[in-house]
Amino acid sequence: MSLKNLNNIAIETQTSFLNYKKEEIELSDNFKKLFTQIIENDGKQKVSFSKHTTVVFTSKELTITFPNQWYYIASYFVDYLSALFEYKNVFNEIFRGIANPKEAIAEIKKTNHIPQNIQSIINKYFSLEQDKEYFQKFLSHYDWWYGSKTIDRNDYFVSPILELASVVNNSQSYIADLAYHLTVNPNLSKLLNESEISEIKPKQFSKESLLINTEKYIEEKYTGRFVYKVLTFFYDYDELNNITPFFFKNNQSEYTSIKDKEIKLTSIFKTSEGILSKDELSFNDGKTRFFEDVIFRLEDENYYLSTEWTYGKDSRLDLDNFKILIENYYPDYSIYTENEVHYLSSKIEEKNVINKDKFDIITFQKICENSGLNYKPKFITRYIASLATKPFVLLSGLSGSGKTKLAQAFARWITEDQSQYCIVPVGADWTNREPLLGYVNALNNDEYIVPENGALKLLIEANKEINKSKPYFLILDEMNLSHVERYFADFLSIMESKDQLKLHSSNEKISGVDSNLNWPINLFIVGTVNVDETTYMFSPKVLDRANVIEFRVDKDDIEEFLKAPKNIDFSYLDSKGTAMGEDFITIASNKDFTTINPAKLNKKLVQFFEELKKTGAEFGYRSAKEIHRLYNQLTVLDNEIPEDTKIDIAIMQKLLPKLHGSRRKLCPILEVLASLCVSETTDASKVFLNNKETLVYKDNTAVLYPLSLEKITRMYKGAIDNGFASYAEA
Repeated sequence: MSLKNLNNIAIETQTSFLNYKKEEIELSDNFKKLFTQIIENDGKQKVSFSKHTTVVFTSKELTITFPNQWYYIASYFVDYLSALFEYKNVFNEIFRGIANPKEAIAEIKKTNHIPQNIQSIINKYFSLEQDKEYFQKFLSHYDWWYGSKTIDRNDYFVSPILELASVVNNSQSYIADLAYHLTVNPNLSKLLNESEISEIKPKQFSKESLLINTEKYIEEKYTGRFVYKVLTFFYDYDELNNITPFFFKNNQSEYTSIKDKEIKLTSIFKTSEGILSKDELSFNDGKTRFFEDVIFRLEDENYYLSTEWTYGKDSRLDLDNFKILIENYYPDYSIYTENEVHYLSSKIEEKNVINKDKFDIITFQKICENSGLNYKPKFITRYIASLATKPFVLLSGLSGSGKTKLAQAFARWITEDQSQYCIVPVGADWTNREPLLGYVNALNNDEYIVPENGALKLLIEANKEINKSKPYFLILDEMNLSHVERYFADFLSIMESKDQLKLHSSNEKISGVDSNLNWPINLFIVGTVNVDETTYMFSPKVLDRANVIEFRVDKDDIEEFLKAPKNIDFSYLDSKGTAMGEDFITIASNKDFTTINPAKLNKKLVQFFEELKKTGAEFGYRSAKEIHRLYNQLTVLDNEIPEDTKIDIAIMQKLLPKLHGSRRKLCPILEVLASLCVSETTDASKVFLNNKETLVYKDNTAVLYPLSLEKITRMYKGAIDNGFASYAEA
């Protein structure tokens, strides 16, 4: 045999790798197919692919997300690993008969000395002196082959790969695993050459990488103290010459505000020719209102800064407006907040730029499972298809069945941070739109009261031009705890008319709030619904505008959960799907679909229309159009969904929700609807509606639409038992 010089190969590999160009990789289908077979062969791991990204779900319930560039990085080390594996094979043969091999190997590594008994075996094994010399170096001098971990370990090959690739982050150690797979599977290496390669553009780097070259001048956790330090900084810089033209005295001359065409900071300063006492700088109850130290002196007056600062609430003194002021008039500087700490830094040219990938629903389905969320893949598909059909979805069903968690999980997965989603608990006392959209202060027309729940701020952020490619989510928890039509009427109207939300009548901004807001096409509203004595029914006006998804837990679900109850860990989800956000908005905005033959769908819709009309629950043109759109979006997200399943979902989510009434009114209609959900030879009334035995809907050849039939059967039996039934159940 003839061993290769590992040291030479390592140096050649490292030199070659220095020429590696950072490029985006779009893997070929053949490569993805073979790699999936390799990874999922033992049944312990799963893999999914996006356009430029791969996600591996490990047996330890960990998620490894990495760019496809890693495959090409790994491919540089195939020759090195091939040679290294030759050494390992020789090592296994020589040490097969050695007592306590682990201790012997550790001692050799520590002392760089090979014991006589092992040296004798080596001498007999090799016929060529050069092979023997190479192997002795491999065994006793790890730096010769860039090794670190002892040779007996299964992961001995990882450290030299990381060393040669100059990888310092432990999370990137999977590059070594990829190199291993490429080495032991030659066909995989060949297929890698089929991948599409494109140059990485500078805009694809993350916010963090763009902050590396900025200089930080001020760092402060407390908002008021941060503003104080920033104003002091710019007073020392130019005595605030860029912003003093916008200082003006209030009606009470001791107070000064800042106002320009874009923002207003009301009563930001208290001024005096002399020094003010602590009492003069405080409220009547003794609470501090202004900082005790003079922040600066202008035109023979001392200026004291207000302490009443907020962050992210659009109050009269909010950091967001102060940021606009500073960045407008000192354009070489930036203000930003990270991990609840505020910074003044040199100008940041770009901040929120991310990679863009095709939307991949399978990645979200798998990552939900790893996070401890117990949803079937088809159920997740229904939810996301509904959002893409129309950005208003109602989640109804059993309390504690995961309605809010699903909405929260998808929002956290596909957004960059918490600024893109907002969970608002609906109050039982909501009687108008003010809890969501705020109002002008009746005692001060220059102040707009912005809801602290963040709903209005979310709409404002979603409307900004820079954010049009990012999805935003407003999640209304227990939406029917108050009359929906009272507080949500503006939303219901404008999501159809695409008109503007009218917030106030002033021609200028009030407290940073415009008089009108456009309806953002990137805003998605999700409402959760519970049914009990404290809640209200939805009107047809609301149901007609939404997709209604019912959550139920069956015996199999609860049995599977009880085997190993898990806590939900959202850290697996957070921002993992951010790169797909823009493509999701594109899918949701799409008006052109591949031509399909809707004959079967249309025939069934007409049949349901005729029966629903008898109870006043028929649907109009809008619902018919949205059913077609839902049908198409289901196809876009999963083109393998059978046609009957798509029709079943449409019936369940768009036609049945408006059904409610007495036994006398409902039962005859439900009997006919049930017959439309089964084959022509099946008596739905006998086999399902009036059958007290355990019924099987799924995988029953006699059932065309199992979801809808099961719901109709429950409503029918509820009407028989209680004299009344509705779609919404407790």
